[in-house]
Amino acid sequence: MKKLYLRTFGCQMNEYDSEKIADVLRVAEGAERTERPEEADVIVFNTCSVREKAQEKVFADLGRVRHLKRAKPDLMIAVGGCVASQEGAAIVERSPFVDVVFGPQTLHRLPELLERRRSSGTPQVDIRFPLIEKFDNLPEPRADGGRALVSIMEGCSKYCSFCVVPYTRGEEVSRPFDDVMAETAKLAGQGVREVTLLGQNVNAWRGTINGAAADFAELLTFVSELSIERIRYTTSHPREFTQRLIDAHAALPKLAPHVHLPVQSGSDRVLAAMKRGYTALEYRSIIRRLRAARPDVSVSSDFIVGFPGETEADFAATLKLARELELDDSYCFIYSPRPGTPAAELPDQIAANAKSERLQRLQTQIQSQADAVSERMIGTTERVLVEGTSRRRIHELAGRTGNNRVVNFAGPTELVHRFTDVRITGRQPHSLRGQLAK
Repeated sequence: MKKLYLRTFGCQMNEYDSEKIADVLRVAEGAERTERPEEADVIVFNTCSVREKAQEKVFADLGRVRHLKRAKPDLMIAVGGCVASQEGAAIVERSPFVDVVFGPQTLHRLPELLERRRSSGTPQVDIRFPLIEKFDNLPEPRADGGRALVSIMEGCSKYCSFCVVPYTRGEEVSRPFDDVMAETAKLAGQGVREVTLLGQNVNAWRGTINGAAADFAELLTFVSELSIERIRYTTSHPREFTQRLIDAHAALPKLAPHVHLPVQSGSDRVLAAMKRGYTALEYRSIIRRLRAARPDVSVSSDFIVGFPGETEADFAATLKLARELELDDSYCFIYSPRPGTPAAELPDQIAANAKSERLQRLQTQIQSQADAVSERMIGTTERVLVEGTSRRRIHELAGRTGNNRVVNFAGPTELVHRFTDVRITGRQPHSLRGQLAK
């Protein structure tokens, strides 16, 4: 039996792709996962290029397994994901011991690429964008627990000035409605109770349902009719957050009371330079209408601090927006110039220490807001999907609330991968405490 060592970087789209990489190699070569690279017959790094110096991290990881190739010449080393798409053959030029380079849209070809490498002795590179072909060539979905990811679209057509995704994953392409429903239904039949629909801009999904044009809100309506108990989606974009989607949150109880909606900045001037396509006022309007439709909804976001030309007044507008909208547990990053993006050519006059100081201020404020949300949850009873045992207390269980918080509580292991009601009794810095509701 062959062994696969697979390391994943980046977003949930990459996590989904890694599950599929493992599936195609299991079906094609009988490969089973191992956590020890020295045991592996195939090593795959599934990479992310969103943050600065991602390429260098990939080469550092490759350097750490190079000696394994010397000890086991038949070992195959492959690099996939967004760095692979961005760098292509340059990865092999810099690290000649790499056998295969493949992109997010060609992961289904990995067994073929490995076989061609073995037979020809020549490294293989395939980073094309063959539209929806990937999904037509993946093995049957296989559930692993009570939660599952389902990719409903690929790529991005927004071309924000700071983002490399359109260049590494291609233009937006939606999976057909029947394919999405078939995969989700099969997972539900295998015991999956919560599904997360994935896309770089997931709410940009468009398709045909019963011969008529349909949008993401209508897709959610059909998914909610399956035997799934909770539905999440990520990542959404404000430009596609329609009133129909807001209305879906009021009409569909299975939709989790949590929305992740990246805003990036509270300054209209910075948003325009980022080419985000909306204003801070328009973003505020979305959140207010969403909360009117679903009062219990929790909203998290993404922020980029220190975008080229960001002034203290621009940053103050970001703090104000996050505070006024009580945004919850958001992801905050210092701007990283990505090669090939328009923003990489902008002059950056902001000192590194100023960026770090702004990031700290924003993170402190967001954490305070997240703590306030957790504090308000104490005494409430939450519907929780039990994911497994607690990381710190193996005799306890850990589950996830509707608003995406981890709660630890005592309970029988029979509850793992099932929903149960938990009364929240306290909070920790990054989790909640609870007890089974009677």
